[in-house]
Amino acid sequence: MIKLLLTDSGIKNKSIHNALVEMLGKPIEECNVLCIPTAGYGHPYGSPQGAYRFVSGREDRCPMTELGWKSVGVLELTALPSINRERWTGWVDASDALLVNGGDALYLTHWMRESGLADLLPQLGEKVWVGLSGGSMVMTPRIGSDFVGWEPTGGGDRALGIVDFSIFPHVGAEGCDWNTMENAAKWAAEIDTKAYATDVQTAFKVVDGKVDVISEGTWKLFNG
Repeated sequence: MIKLLLTDSGIKNKSIHNALVEMLGKPIEECNVLCIPTAGYGHPYGSPQGAYRFVSGREDRCPMTELGWKSVGVLELTALPSINRERWTGWVDASDALLVNGGDALYLTHWMRESGLADLLPQLGEKVWVGLSGGSMVMTPRIGSDFVGWEPTGGGDRALGIVDFSIFPHVGAEGCDWNTMENAAKWAAEIDTKAYATDVQTAFKVVDGKVDVISEGTWKLFNG
């Protein structure tokens, strides 16, 4: 299974940066990556400008593509069903990591499945999935009704379920007044599964099923 670095808001501090380098197994400047902007298009606050900032490394609040990679390419999941599978899987095989933008986690879940990338995850054991917000929540079993924006066929709040915990992000973040520990507690009671509330300085390192919280900020475990 692919290694996971599930961040709240990107590579925000030295601890998360060090965890990333350790997971890559070599310096960032030697790594080729693909960035996935898809989730942003499904979110009500997403925009073409936001996608550009992510891809071009101009989103200072959420460092991802601007870390000094050897090369950065774009993998747009909505395009993959119309492309020869061997072609795009070759692009993934040639990469060291996938950098996955935030946005709507259920929209991303849908296109992970539709594109075939979800089925490919078990074969990507040496690569690193670097999620940002919704790009991290997509790996959880449930996101909770509070975070449902784009609604999948049949409804619900279920994501891919690659990990066994859910994530309530951006606690105390500027512009995220609703994201409080009090609201996180209500959210956790609804989903009734292992869950974390995190701030922008927090991430999860998941390798071979082992979960480590990497943080220079604030986080809390619910239903643990």
